[in-house]
Amino acid sequence: MGLAFRDTRTGRTVDLGSRRAPVTMYVCGPTVYAPSHVGHGRTYLYFDLVRRYFAETGVPVLHLMNITDVEDKINVRARELRTSPVALARREERRFFRDLDALGVLRPTYAPRASDFVGEMVRYARRLERTGRVHRLGDSWFYRPPASTLRRNFAIAQELGRHQVREAPDAPIPPLDLREFVVWRRQSPPRPSWMSPWGPGVPGWHLECYSMAARHLRVPVDLQGGGQDLIFPHHYAQNEIAFALTHEPFARGFLHTGFVLRNGHKMSKSVGNLVDLGPSIERWGPDALRWYLLGTPRQRPINWDDRQVRRAREEFRRVRDTFSASMEEGAGGTISARRVVALAGGVERAIGHELGAERAFRQMREFAEAIARTARGRIVSGERPEAGWAYRRIEALTGLDLIGPERQHRSP
Repeated sequence: MGLAFRDTRTGRTVDLGSRRAPVTMYVCGPTVYAPSHVGHGRTYLYFDLVRRYFAETGVPVLHLMNITDVEDKINVRARELRTSPVALARREERRFFRDLDALGVLRPTYAPRASDFVGEMVRYARRLERTGRVHRLGDSWFYRPPASTLRRNFAIAQELGRHQVREAPDAPIPPLDLREFVVWRRQSPPRPSWMSPWGPGVPGWHLECYSMAARHLRVPVDLQGGGQDLIFPHHYAQNEIAFALTHEPFARGFLHTGFVLRNGHKMSKSVGNLVDLGPSIERWGPDALRWYLLGTPRQRPINWDDRQVRRAREEFRRVRDTFSASMEEGAGGTISARRVVALAGGVERAIGHELGAERAFRQMREFAEAIARTARGRIVSGERPEAGWAYRRIEALTGLDLIGPERQHRSP
């Protein structure tokens, strides 16, 4: 059994990693115009669990996370700050990776920038044009998906109107088919601009991920993921591109994470209800933030609450201190290494089914409480190496620091 989860697109259970072949994973990365918030952090923590689970179960992973450095939001923000879009994008890209490093999120195998893939996006846009389904509307060229793919894509037909976004700021929303999306938009300097068969401009952003995945991973990838807000239009459009070019979906499995809300609303710069990721890591610590953001089932939203984060930090500290104390030297301990090994197995199973970190954390909390109720809550003398190996395995699976500095533990 590999990593099992419910596919967002089909509703069926997907099992990845059972054959020990490399798993290809595409996780949609940031648009680098402003600091990341804790909602972004929650999403990347879940895909960090995917990486850690496969590493501990011996399955190689090729993980790609794109960096969107060509986008209107970058242009607008750069004008506000009186800097260039490129300078702003590079600065925010560096900040983004500093924050993920501080949170303990493993770096992707590939982190390509959109600006380096424009030529390939143009080539794929031309292939879409040859299907006869690309039409011009104002200064933009739209792809109109065929009705034949409607049942193969995400089942969101009733939500299209509510989710629809204006793909091109200067063009009307397509009047006939809300599923249409931009493949090229004319745009001239000083805004970023490249030459194409349709004149100078920029590609539609849905082509970005397809181009990167096709070069580095091959399409379909095994797993694509991101926040729930990416289901439509982004992942919907990526599927339509893949259907047109390969007759298959973009990914064999789609996994999406719930929002982090504030005051009941999704965090958004336009609303002004953001909780920036970097300062939150500094205030609460990476372990406490991981314990809080992963402590609710991944599909469910979290309403950010400082009091709840504080409780999560206190709970994590009790677990960590209890586990660490159980490894202290001394005779007379009564906790067998076998029990810690069993806990590690339970944590692995919890994460391997729907990335159930909240169930793994519950097992860890209950084990810490059982140790605290024991008169001599230390590992049995002579069994500390085996117990230490099991604790380290839990650390590797969860990304948490549980027993402090490395001791001389060896795998049994």
